[in-house]
Amino acid sequence: MQTTLGQVNASSVFFFIIFITFTLLITYWAAKRTKTAKQYYAAGRSVTGFQNGLALSGDYMSAASFLGIAGMVSLKGYDGMIYATGWLVGWPALMFLIAEPLRNLGKYTFADVVAYRLNQKPIRIAAAIGGILVLLTYTIGQMVGAGNLIKLMFGLPYEVAELIVGCVMLMYVLFGGMLATTWVQIIKACLLLGGVTVLMLIGLSKFGFNPGELYGAIEKQYTATMLNPGGLITSPLDAVSLGLALMLGLLGLPHILMRFYTVPDAKAARKSVIWATTFIGYFYCIIPIVGFTAAALMGKEIIKKIDAGGNMAAPLLAEFVGGTAFMGFIAAVAFATILAVVAGLTLAAASAMSHDLFVNVIKGGKAEEAEQVKIARMATIIFGIAAILLGIAFKGQNVAYMVGLTFAIACSGNFPALLLSIVWKRFTTKGAVWAIIIGSVSATLFITLSPTVWVEVLKNPKAIFPLRNPAIVSMTLAFAVGIILSLIAPDKAAEAKFEEEKLRTYLGVGAE
Repeated sequence: MQTTLGQVNASSVFFFIIFITFTLLITYWAAKRTKTAKQYYAAGRSVTGFQNGLALSGDYMSAASFLGIAGMVSLKGYDGMIYATGWLVGWPALMFLIAEPLRNLGKYTFADVVAYRLNQKPIRIAAAIGGILVLLTYTIGQMVGAGNLIKLMFGLPYEVAELIVGCVMLMYVLFGGMLATTWVQIIKACLLLGGVTVLMLIGLSKFGFNPGELYGAIEKQYTATMLNPGGLITSPLDAVSLGLALMLGLLGLPHILMRFYTVPDAKAARKSVIWATTFIGYFYCIIPIVGFTAAALMGKEIIKKIDAGGNMAAPLLAEFVGGTAFMGFIAAVAFATILAVVAGLTLAAASAMSHDLFVNVIKGGKAEEAEQVKIARMATIIFGIAAILLGIAFKGQNVAYMVGLTFAIACSGNFPALLLSIVWKRFTTKGAVWAIIIGSVSATLFITLSPTVWVEVLKNPKAIFPLRNPAIVSMTLAFAVGIILSLIAPDKAAEAKFEEEKLRTYLGVGAE
């Protein structure tokens, strides 16, 4: 099979320019409506449940979901779907455990919820560190993915690709704030869902629109092992640990949690999750079909030849079934996917630096509106430049562990403190601070010592920590530390405020 991947593709450039032009016009429109801190961080709480559901799905369906799962399924078969399942099943947990309390208790960041009845300063410092660590690791993965994608799609040097992604994303966030970011994510979600649906249907048409025929062709080419579990993960403990990270990591991702402050009330927050689950569930049902179709029609060797990790399986399939123009469209969709996700990550990092650290720690909660927006924009520039530089620094690195690390830190550092602060009356400041620190540090340390990094990246003969994903250990550690420290040194003042917190959590009394 001849491919135009790696050469300048006119259709890719055309769709790319259309997307950038349209989204920058939206940013110009949003900039006129973004003056206050509430408008910058939360789009003035004017986003409907349906719109926020689409934006949430746009924020969540990253390049790892689109390119990664299709590639993993095309090379590893059935086990590639573990990621699709894991990333989906966290959404019902988010709806029943976190969405309503988050919207009713908080203002702009998840630290608002943890700090509601505890000591503000230590909680916000710890939450900002844990949150920024998650956002940085996630951003590095996205930026390196963006560099490799644009290098292959447009024939541009890697460093130029990083600069383009960083500068366009900065324009969205810097001028349009959450309103522009929301609409970029909505457009991207529609393009991604539409593009993958068309790709899946054209691919299935080669097998008479019969999935059974497709799986029969896979079995004929690669034997039944491709359709059975065990191709990617062989240890049950590893599978459980990875599942926990993928499912509960969602409940600790700052850029996802932040989106619940854009809706007017808790009812709209619940609606958001229902719509997001619907869109994401549909996407994760069809993306494995794209992966299997790529393996059946083109073969693993061609997919591996272009990219060893299989990340170009979806664009290659688009070219195979729809020609260069369709591949150009799918490439532009992949680029839009990365831009929208990085914009969300940058805004969440800016809010942690400005709202949590500057306004509530340095200024003690007393800062003028104009000053808050000014600091938020400065934080956006700092994080944006860091994202570009880290993307260039990590060139050529294996970024699979970055995504694993992100979800492991999120479910170990942020999730235990967030959940315990909502449901447990005896939770204390000391318990929360150390749960975040121990969870984040242990997840980072364990994954560095795991086979994923210690053996595959650092080329040591044997891993010190046996599991590929440490969530089952690091998350348990964070919960244990949070509970034990809270029981050792009770905080009567925090306990006294629990009933008031419960009233606001479930009835929305006093919610902003």
